[in-house]
Amino acid sequence: MAGTRVAIETGTKRTFASALDWPGWSRSSRDERGALEALERYAERYAVVPETAGVPFPKKVAAELEVIERQKGGAATDFGVPEMHAAVEKRPMGKPDLDRTCDLVAACWTVFDATVKKAPAELRKGPRGGGRDRDKIVEHVLGAEVAYASKLGVKLKQPDMGDRAGIAAHREALLGALRAGADGKPKRERGWPARYAARRIAWHVLDHAWEIEDRSEV
Repeated sequence: MAGTRVAIETGTKRTFASALDWPGWSRSSRDERGALEALERYAERYAVVPETAGVPFPKKVAAELEVIERQKGGAATDFGVPEMHAAVEKRPMGKPDLDRTCDLVAACWTVFDATVKKAPAELRKGPRGGGRDRDKIVEHVLGAEVAYASKLGVKLKQPDMGDRAGIAAHREALLGALRAGADGKPKRERGWPARYAARRIAWHVLDHAWEIEDRSEV
């Protein structure tokens, strides 16, 4: 893979840099330079995902960031969500690419579960006393994925956080929806192409996994 393809999404207050071939590796800052620096800084932290998935992650990937697309973001960008679909994310996926993408998304869930398992129930609060505790974050992630599934044309019911079988089925349904979208075409009006959906799902899972890690520290 020549260079690490990056999409830049710029709002009025926040900019995202997303590695398009590595679902979940997306970071933000106030401007493009800061977002790219944050993306590079998080490479080591992200590396556990491809390691878990059994996907090679050369050390040079963070040193070879290549911006291939820039887009204007919107209100969601400024709120802290990478909302824009890159043009390349509308292209079809062959089976090797699709398998790799699904493996990386699944690995993000594995990392999230491991993080949740070792985290305390009560997390350190922010400077203003805010922030969800561990179980509320888990519920939030599951709920968000129900909304994400709808963007892929699939209806899901949010499983209880203690229902392991239900969560496993929920995730398999999401992976199935990604596979069904391999042609690159959204399955509903205002829906998401599968490549972007994978990036969005993985980013949300990892962003909260890292939040839990950071707020578990004394």
